Amino acid sequence: MFIVSARVPAERRLAATLYAYAFLTDLVLLYPVYALLFADTGLSVGQISSLFVLWSAAGILLEVPSGAWADAVSRRLLLCLAPLLAAAGFALWVLVPSYPAFAVGFLLWGAGGALRSGALEALVWTELDRLGAAGRYARLTGRAKTAELLGVVAAMGLAAPVLVLGGYPAVGAASVAACLAAAAVATWFPEHRAPEPPGHDAAQPDPDEPGWWASLRGGLAEARADRSVRAALLLVPAVAAVWGGLDEYTPLLARETGIPAAGVPLLLLLVWAGTTVGGLLAPAGERLTDRGFAALLAGAALALAAGALLRHPAGFVLVGVAFAAFQLATVLADVRLQARISGPDRATVTSVAGMATDLTIIAVYAAYGVVAGAAGNAVAFAVAVLPYLLLAGRLATRRPARRVRPNRSLPENSGVS
Repeated sequence: MFIVSARVPAERRLAATLYAYAFLTDLVLLYPVYALLFADTGLSVGQISSLFVLWSAAGILLEVPSGAWADAVSRRLLLCLAPLLAAAGFALWVLVPSYPAFAVGFLLWGAGGALRSGALEALVWTELDRLGAAGRYARLTGRAKTAELLGVVAAMGLAAPVLVLGGYPAVGAASVAACLAAAAVATWFPEHRAPEPPGHDAAQPDPDEPGWWASLRGGLAEARADRSVRAALLLVPAVAAVWGGLDEYTPLLARETGIPAAGVPLLLLLVWAGTTVGGLLAPAGERLTDRGFAALLAGAALALAAGALLRHPAGFVLVGVAFAAFQLATVLADVRLQARISGPDRATVTSVAGMATDLTIIAVYAAYGVVAGAAGNAVAFAVAVLPYLLLAGRLATRRPARRVRPNRSLPENSGVS
Protein backbone atom coordinates (compact mmCIF):
# COMPACT_ATOMS: atom_id res chain seq x y z
CA MET A 1 0.00 0.00 0.00
CA PHE A 2 1.19 3.50 -0.82
CA ILE A 3 1.13 6.13 1.93
CA VAL A 4 0.72 9.66 0.54
CA SER A 5 1.12 12.61 2.90
CA ALA A 6 -1.78 15.04 3.01
CA ARG A 7 0.78 17.82 2.60
CA VAL A 8 1.79 16.56 -0.83
CA PRO A 9 0.09 18.76 -3.43
CA ALA A 10 -2.70 17.07 -5.33
CA GLU A 11 -0.96 17.63 -8.65
CA ARG A 12 2.20 15.91 -7.43
CA ARG A 13 0.18 12.95 -6.18
CA LEU A 14 -1.57 12.67 -9.55
CA ALA A 15 1.75 12.78 -11.39
CA ALA A 16 3.40 10.19 -9.15
CA THR A 17 0.44 7.83 -9.50
CA LEU A 18 0.38 8.28 -13.27
CA TYR A 19 4.10 7.57 -13.68
CA ALA A 20 4.00 4.50 -11.43
CA TYR A 21 0.93 3.16 -13.21
CA ALA A 22 2.48 3.70 -16.65
CA PHE A 23 5.72 1.97 -15.63
CA LEU A 24 4.07 -1.05 -14.00
CA THR A 25 1.54 -1.52 -16.80
CA ASP A 26 4.40 -2.15 -19.24
CA LEU A 27 6.70 -4.01 -16.85
CA VAL A 28 5.59 -7.28 -18.46
CA LEU A 29 8.45 -9.77 -18.65
CA LEU A 30 6.47 -11.85 -21.13
CA TYR A 31 6.83 -9.08 -23.76
CA PRO A 32 10.15 -10.24 -25.26
CA VAL A 33 9.50 -13.98 -24.92
CA TYR A 34 5.80 -14.68 -25.48
CA ALA A 35 6.37 -15.50 -29.16
CA LEU A 36 8.93 -18.08 -28.02
CA LEU A 37 6.40 -19.51 -25.57
CA PHE A 38 3.87 -19.91 -28.38
CA ALA A 39 6.42 -21.55 -30.69
CA ASP A 40 7.70 -23.89 -27.95
CA THR A 41 4.13 -24.96 -27.27
CA GLY A 42 3.90 -26.08 -30.91
CA LEU A 43 2.00 -23.25 -32.57
CA SER A 44 2.63 -22.53 -36.23
CA VAL A 45 3.42 -19.09 -37.60
CA GLY A 46 -0.12 -18.93 -38.97
CA GLN A 47 -1.60 -19.69 -35.56
CA ILE A 48 0.59 -17.07 -33.90
CA SER A 49 -0.49 -14.50 -36.50
CA SER A 50 -4.13 -15.33 -35.82
CA LEU A 51 -3.55 -14.58 -32.13
CA PHE A 52 -2.30 -11.12 -33.04
CA VAL A 53 -5.45 -10.56 -35.09
CA LEU A 54 -7.61 -11.55 -32.10
CA TRP A 55 -5.62 -9.17 -29.90
CA SER A 56 -6.13 -6.24 -32.27
CA ALA A 57 -9.81 -7.07 -32.85
CA ALA A 58 -10.58 -7.15 -29.12
CA GLY A 59 -9.05 -3.72 -28.61
CA ILE A 60 -10.80 -2.18 -31.61
CA LEU A 61 -14.26 -3.57 -30.82
CA LEU A 62 -14.13 -2.57 -27.16
CA GLU A 63 -12.31 0.76 -27.49
CA VAL A 64 -15.29 3.09 -27.85
CA PRO A 65 -17.79 1.17 -25.65
CA SER A 66 -15.22 1.10 -22.84
CA GLY A 67 -14.71 4.86 -23.17
CA ALA A 68 -18.46 5.39 -22.83
CA TRP A 69 -18.48 3.09 -19.79
CA ALA A 70 -15.68 5.11 -18.21
CA ASP A 71 -17.64 8.34 -18.70
CA ALA A 72 -20.82 6.80 -17.28
CA VAL A 73 -19.39 4.86 -14.32
CA SER A 74 -15.83 5.52 -13.15
CA ARG A 75 -12.59 6.08 -15.02
CA ARG A 76 -10.57 5.02 -11.99
CA LEU A 77 -12.52 1.75 -11.80
CA LEU A 78 -11.63 0.92 -15.39
CA LEU A 79 -7.98 1.75 -14.76
CA CYS A 80 -8.03 -0.77 -11.88
CA LEU A 81 -9.76 -3.46 -13.94
CA ALA A 82 -7.51 -3.12 -17.01
CA PRO A 83 -4.32 -4.66 -15.53
CA LEU A 84 -6.38 -7.32 -13.73
CA LEU A 85 -7.70 -8.57 -17.06
CA ALA A 86 -4.17 -8.66 -18.46
CA ALA A 87 -2.97 -10.53 -15.35
CA ALA A 88 -5.66 -13.18 -15.84
CA GLY A 89 -4.61 -13.62 -19.46
CA PHE A 90 -0.92 -13.99 -18.62
CA ALA A 91 -1.72 -16.52 -15.89
CA LEU A 92 -3.66 -18.62 -18.41
CA TRP A 93 -0.70 -18.61 -20.78
CA VAL A 94 1.71 -20.21 -18.34
CA LEU A 95 -0.73 -22.41 -16.39
CA VAL A 96 -2.40 -24.09 -19.38
CA PRO A 97 -0.24 -23.28 -22.43
CA SER A 98 -2.35 -24.09 -25.47
CA TYR A 99 -3.89 -22.29 -28.42
CA PRO A 100 -7.29 -21.77 -26.70
CA ALA A 101 -5.60 -20.39 -23.57
CA PHE A 102 -3.41 -18.08 -25.65
CA ALA A 103 -6.47 -16.87 -27.55
CA VAL A 104 -8.43 -16.12 -24.38
CA GLY A 105 -5.36 -14.44 -22.91
CA PHE A 106 -5.05 -12.12 -25.89
CA LEU A 107 -8.75 -11.29 -25.73
CA LEU A 108 -8.35 -10.38 -22.05
CA TRP A 109 -5.20 -8.37 -22.75
CA GLY A 110 -6.89 -6.52 -25.62
CA ALA A 111 -9.91 -5.81 -23.44
CA GLY A 112 -7.66 -4.46 -20.70
CA GLY A 113 -5.94 -2.13 -23.14
CA ALA A 114 -9.31 -0.86 -24.34
CA LEU A 115 -10.45 -0.17 -20.76
CA ARG A 116 -7.32 1.87 -20.10
CA SER A 117 -7.32 3.82 -23.37
CA GLY A 118 -9.41 6.95 -23.18
CA ALA A 119 -10.14 6.58 -19.48
CA LEU A 120 -6.55 7.46 -18.49
CA GLU A 121 -6.26 10.57 -20.66
CA ALA A 122 -9.73 11.78 -19.63
CA LEU A 123 -9.05 11.30 -15.92
CA VAL A 124 -5.69 13.08 -16.02
CA TRP A 125 -7.01 16.05 -18.00
CA THR A 126 -10.11 16.40 -15.82
CA GLU A 127 -8.11 16.33 -12.59
CA LEU A 128 -5.56 18.83 -13.86
CA ASP A 129 -8.35 21.09 -15.09
CA ARG A 130 -9.99 20.92 -11.66
CA LEU A 131 -6.69 22.04 -10.12
CA GLY A 132 -6.31 24.86 -12.64
CA ALA A 133 -3.28 23.13 -14.16
CA ALA A 134 -4.54 21.85 -17.53
CA GLY A 135 -1.51 23.52 -19.11
CA ARG A 136 0.67 20.83 -17.50
CA TYR A 137 -1.12 17.99 -19.28
CA ALA A 138 1.54 17.70 -21.98
CA ARG A 139 4.32 17.53 -19.39
CA LEU A 140 2.60 14.75 -17.44
CA THR A 141 1.59 12.67 -20.43
CA GLY A 142 5.00 13.05 -22.06
CA ARG A 143 6.69 11.80 -18.92
CA ALA A 144 4.13 8.99 -18.63
CA LYS A 145 5.08 7.85 -22.15
CA THR A 146 8.69 7.79 -21.00
CA ALA A 147 7.71 5.75 -17.92
CA GLU A 148 6.00 3.23 -20.19
CA LEU A 149 9.15 2.90 -22.30
CA LEU A 150 11.27 2.44 -19.19
CA GLY A 151 8.90 -0.31 -18.10
CA VAL A 152 9.38 -2.12 -21.41
CA VAL A 153 13.18 -1.70 -21.25
CA ALA A 154 13.23 -3.03 -17.68
CA ALA A 155 11.08 -5.99 -18.73
CA MET A 156 13.46 -6.77 -21.59
CA GLY A 157 16.44 -6.63 -19.24
CA LEU A 158 14.85 -8.82 -16.56
CA ALA A 159 13.23 -11.40 -18.83
CA ALA A 160 16.40 -13.29 -19.71
CA PRO A 161 17.71 -13.95 -16.17
CA VAL A 162 14.22 -14.75 -14.86
CA LEU A 163 13.66 -17.15 -17.75
CA VAL A 164 16.94 -18.91 -16.97
CA LEU A 165 16.10 -19.20 -13.29
CA GLY A 166 12.47 -20.30 -13.48
CA GLY A 167 11.41 -20.77 -17.08
CA TYR A 168 8.15 -19.50 -18.51
CA PRO A 169 6.22 -19.97 -15.22
CA ALA A 170 8.56 -17.52 -13.46
CA VAL A 171 8.34 -14.98 -16.29
CA GLY A 172 4.55 -15.31 -16.24
CA ALA A 173 4.40 -14.92 -12.45
CA ALA A 174 6.51 -11.77 -12.61
CA SER A 175 4.22 -10.36 -15.31
CA VAL A 176 1.12 -11.11 -13.24
CA ALA A 177 2.73 -9.48 -10.20
CA ALA A 178 3.46 -6.29 -12.16
CA CYS A 179 -0.16 -6.14 -13.34
CA LEU A 180 -1.47 -6.61 -9.80
CA ALA A 181 0.81 -3.82 -8.61
CA ALA A 182 -0.50 -1.56 -11.40
CA ALA A 183 -4.08 -2.26 -10.29
CA ALA A 184 -3.16 -1.36 -6.71
CA VAL A 185 -1.54 1.89 -7.83
CA ALA A 186 -4.64 2.77 -9.87
CA THR A 187 -6.70 2.97 -6.68
CA TRP A 188 -4.69 6.10 -5.77
CA PHE A 189 -5.88 8.04 -8.80
CA PRO A 190 -8.11 10.92 -7.71
CA GLU A 191 -11.42 11.20 -9.51
CA HIS A 192 -13.78 14.16 -9.47
CA ARG A 193 -16.53 14.30 -12.03
CA ALA A 194 -16.67 17.53 -14.00
CA PRO A 195 -20.19 19.01 -14.08
CA GLU A 196 -21.94 19.04 -17.43
CA PRO A 197 -21.52 22.42 -19.12
CA PRO A 198 -24.66 24.59 -19.26
CA GLY A 199 -26.56 24.04 -22.46
CA HIS A 200 -24.69 20.83 -23.29
CA ASP A 201 -27.49 18.95 -25.02
CA ALA A 202 -25.75 17.56 -28.09
CA ALA A 203 -26.92 14.02 -27.49
CA GLN A 204 -30.19 14.77 -25.66
CA PRO A 205 -30.18 11.35 -23.97
CA ASP A 206 -33.32 9.50 -23.04
CA PRO A 207 -33.55 9.36 -19.21
CA ASP A 208 -34.52 5.68 -19.49
CA GLU A 209 -31.45 4.60 -21.48
CA PRO A 210 -28.33 3.12 -19.79
CA GLY A 211 -25.72 5.62 -18.65
CA TRP A 212 -22.97 4.16 -20.83
CA TRP A 213 -25.21 4.41 -23.91
CA ALA A 214 -25.95 8.05 -23.14
CA SER A 215 -22.20 8.72 -22.77
CA LEU A 216 -21.53 6.96 -26.07
CA ARG A 217 -24.15 9.03 -27.85
CA GLY A 218 -22.96 12.23 -26.20
CA GLY A 219 -19.31 11.69 -27.10
CA LEU A 220 -20.05 10.77 -30.71
CA ALA A 221 -22.42 13.72 -31.01
CA GLU A 222 -19.75 16.15 -29.79
CA ALA A 223 -17.22 14.79 -32.26
CA ARG A 224 -19.76 15.04 -35.06
CA ALA A 225 -21.17 18.47 -34.21
CA ASP A 226 -18.00 20.37 -33.24
CA ARG A 227 -15.69 20.89 -36.19
CA SER A 228 -12.68 21.72 -34.02
CA VAL A 229 -13.14 18.53 -31.98
CA ARG A 230 -13.51 16.48 -35.14
CA ALA A 231 -10.35 17.95 -36.65
CA ALA A 232 -8.35 17.34 -33.48
CA LEU A 233 -9.72 13.79 -33.24
CA LEU A 234 -8.63 12.98 -36.80
CA LEU A 235 -5.19 14.47 -36.18
CA VAL A 236 -4.44 11.80 -33.55
CA PRO A 237 -4.50 8.77 -35.90
CA ALA A 238 -2.96 10.84 -38.69
CA VAL A 239 0.09 11.44 -36.49
CA ALA A 240 0.27 8.30 -34.35
CA ALA A 241 -0.61 5.42 -36.66
CA VAL A 242 2.15 5.28 -39.27
CA TRP A 243 5.18 5.51 -37.00
CA GLY A 244 3.38 3.33 -34.45
CA GLY A 245 3.09 0.62 -37.09
CA LEU A 246 6.63 1.08 -38.41
CA ASP A 247 8.01 0.54 -34.91
CA GLU A 248 7.28 -3.18 -35.27
CA TYR A 249 9.53 -3.40 -38.32
CA THR A 250 12.60 -1.58 -37.00
CA PRO A 251 14.41 -4.90 -36.25
CA LEU A 252 14.01 -5.88 -39.92
CA LEU A 253 15.30 -2.49 -41.02
CA ALA A 254 18.28 -2.88 -38.69
CA ARG A 255 19.10 -6.30 -40.11
CA GLU A 256 19.18 -4.84 -43.64
CA THR A 257 22.07 -2.56 -42.62
CA GLY A 258 24.34 -5.62 -42.65
CA ILE A 259 25.05 -5.50 -38.92
CA PRO A 260 25.41 -8.90 -37.19
CA ALA A 261 22.29 -10.16 -35.43
CA ALA A 262 23.89 -9.50 -32.04
CA GLY A 263 24.19 -5.82 -32.94
CA VAL A 264 20.52 -5.31 -33.82
CA PRO A 265 19.47 -4.59 -30.21
CA LEU A 266 22.14 -1.87 -30.03
CA LEU A 267 20.61 -0.08 -33.01
CA LEU A 268 17.15 -0.46 -31.51
CA LEU A 269 18.42 1.27 -28.38
CA LEU A 270 18.83 4.41 -30.51
CA VAL A 271 15.16 4.16 -31.44
CA TRP A 272 14.12 3.66 -27.81
CA ALA A 273 16.30 6.56 -26.69
CA GLY A 274 14.80 8.85 -29.32
CA THR A 275 11.26 7.92 -28.36
CA THR A 276 12.04 8.58 -24.70
CA VAL A 277 13.50 12.01 -25.44
CA GLY A 278 10.47 12.89 -27.57
CA GLY A 279 8.12 12.36 -24.65
CA LEU A 280 10.23 14.53 -22.37
CA LEU A 281 10.21 17.40 -24.88
CA ALA A 282 6.42 17.75 -24.77
CA PRO A 283 6.30 20.90 -22.58
CA ALA A 284 8.58 22.77 -25.01
CA GLY A 285 6.59 21.46 -27.97
CA GLU A 286 3.39 23.08 -26.71
CA ARG A 287 4.65 26.41 -28.01
CA LEU A 288 4.53 25.17 -31.61
CA THR A 289 2.04 26.82 -33.94
CA ASP A 290 0.40 24.89 -36.78
CA ARG A 291 3.35 25.74 -39.02
CA GLY A 292 5.79 24.67 -36.35
CA PHE A 293 3.89 21.41 -35.93
CA ALA A 294 4.00 20.93 -39.70
CA ALA A 295 7.76 21.51 -39.72
CA LEU A 296 8.14 18.95 -36.93
CA LEU A 297 6.26 16.31 -38.93
CA ALA A 298 8.06 17.09 -42.19
CA GLY A 299 11.48 17.01 -40.52
CA ALA A 300 10.69 13.71 -38.83
CA ALA A 301 9.47 12.18 -42.10
CA LEU A 302 12.57 13.26 -44.03
CA ALA A 303 14.91 12.08 -41.25
CA LEU A 304 13.22 8.67 -41.14
CA ALA A 305 13.33 8.24 -44.92
CA ALA A 306 16.98 9.30 -45.10
CA GLY A 307 18.01 7.09 -42.19
CA ALA A 308 16.27 4.08 -43.72
CA LEU A 309 17.59 4.59 -47.23
CA LEU A 310 21.18 4.89 -45.99
CA ARG A 311 21.09 1.13 -45.31
CA HIS A 312 23.92 1.68 -42.85
CA PRO A 313 24.02 1.43 -39.03
CA ALA A 314 24.76 5.16 -38.86
CA GLY A 315 21.37 5.77 -40.41
CA PHE A 316 19.73 4.69 -37.17
CA VAL A 317 20.85 7.95 -35.60
CA LEU A 318 18.42 9.66 -37.99
CA VAL A 319 15.79 7.00 -37.28
CA GLY A 320 16.11 7.73 -33.57
CA VAL A 321 15.77 11.48 -34.20
CA ALA A 322 12.67 10.83 -36.31
CA PHE A 323 11.05 8.68 -33.62
CA ALA A 324 11.75 11.40 -31.05
CA ALA A 325 9.90 13.92 -33.22
CA PHE A 326 7.02 11.55 -33.89
CA GLN A 327 6.60 10.78 -30.19
CA LEU A 328 6.54 14.51 -29.46
CA ALA A 329 3.98 15.09 -32.23
CA THR A 330 1.79 12.28 -30.90
CA VAL A 331 1.72 13.76 -27.40
CA LEU A 332 0.93 17.20 -28.81
CA ALA A 333 -1.91 15.80 -30.95
CA ASP A 334 -3.45 14.32 -27.80
CA VAL A 335 -3.03 17.66 -26.01
CA ARG A 336 -4.89 19.44 -28.80
CA LEU A 337 -7.73 16.92 -28.65
CA GLN A 338 -8.12 17.15 -24.87
CA ALA A 339 -8.09 20.95 -25.02
CA ARG A 340 -10.94 21.05 -27.51
CA ILE A 341 -13.29 18.58 -25.78
CA SER A 342 -15.78 20.56 -23.74
CA GLY A 343 -18.48 18.00 -22.94
CA PRO A 344 -18.56 15.45 -20.09
CA ASP A 345 -17.93 12.45 -22.38
CA ARG A 346 -14.19 13.01 -22.66
CA ALA A 347 -13.16 9.33 -22.44
CA THR A 348 -15.59 8.42 -25.21
CA VAL A 349 -14.20 10.99 -27.64
CA THR A 350 -10.64 9.99 -26.76
CA SER A 351 -11.50 6.33 -27.32
CA VAL A 352 -12.86 7.14 -30.78
CA ALA A 353 -9.44 8.60 -31.59
CA GLY A 354 -7.81 5.45 -30.19
CA MET A 355 -10.00 3.18 -32.31
CA ALA A 356 -9.25 5.22 -35.42
CA THR A 357 -5.54 4.89 -34.65
CA ASP A 358 -5.80 1.10 -34.26
CA LEU A 359 -7.70 0.73 -37.52
CA THR A 360 -5.18 2.89 -39.35
CA ILE A 361 -2.28 0.87 -37.95
CA ILE A 362 -3.82 -2.29 -39.40
CA ALA A 363 -3.90 -0.57 -42.79
CA VAL A 364 -0.25 0.41 -42.29
CA TYR A 365 0.65 -3.23 -41.62
CA ALA A 366 -1.07 -4.36 -44.81
CA ALA A 367 0.48 -1.64 -46.99
CA TYR A 368 3.93 -2.17 -45.48
CA GLY A 369 3.80 -5.88 -46.26
CA VAL A 370 3.05 -5.18 -49.92
CA VAL A 371 5.77 -2.55 -50.38
CA ALA A 372 8.44 -4.35 -48.32
CA GLY A 373 7.76 -7.60 -50.15
CA ALA A 374 8.37 -5.89 -53.48
CA ALA A 375 11.15 -3.42 -52.67
CA GLY A 376 12.56 -4.19 -49.20
CA ASN A 377 12.22 -2.65 -45.78
CA ALA A 378 14.22 0.52 -46.44
CA VAL A 379 12.00 1.54 -49.36
CA ALA A 380 8.88 0.62 -47.36
CA PHE A 381 9.96 2.96 -44.56
CA ALA A 382 10.61 5.77 -47.06
CA VAL A 383 7.23 5.30 -48.76
CA ALA A 384 5.43 5.15 -45.42
CA VAL A 385 6.39 8.72 -44.51
CA LEU A 386 4.63 10.26 -47.53
CA PRO A 387 1.35 10.77 -45.58
CA TYR A 388 3.28 12.85 -43.06
CA LEU A 389 4.56 15.15 -45.80
CA LEU A 390 1.01 15.60 -47.10
CA LEU A 391 -0.28 16.31 -43.60
CA ALA A 392 2.54 18.78 -42.98
CA GLY A 393 1.69 20.60 -46.20
CA ARG A 394 -1.97 20.80 -45.19
CA LEU A 395 -1.14 22.20 -41.74
CA ALA A 396 1.36 24.70 -43.09
CA THR A 397 -0.95 26.16 -45.73
CA ARG A 398 -4.33 26.24 -44.03
CA ARG A 399 -5.73 29.51 -42.78
CA PRO A 400 -4.86 30.07 -39.11
CA ALA A 401 -7.84 29.26 -36.90
CA ARG A 402 -8.88 31.33 -33.93
CA ARG A 403 -7.42 29.85 -30.76
CA VAL A 404 -9.83 27.56 -28.94
CA ARG A 405 -9.68 27.79 -25.16
CA PRO A 406 -12.40 25.67 -23.53
CA ASN A 407 -11.13 26.49 -20.05
CA ARG A 408 -9.20 29.37 -18.55
CA SER A 409 -6.47 27.18 -17.17
CA LEU A 410 -5.07 26.53 -20.65
CA PRO A 411 -2.20 28.92 -21.27
CA GLU A 412 -1.98 31.08 -24.35
CA ASN A 413 1.17 29.32 -25.54
CA SER A 414 -0.31 25.85 -25.38
CA GLY A 415 0.04 25.31 -29.10
CA VAL A 416 -3.69 24.76 -29.54
CA SER A 417 -4.99 26.69 -32.47
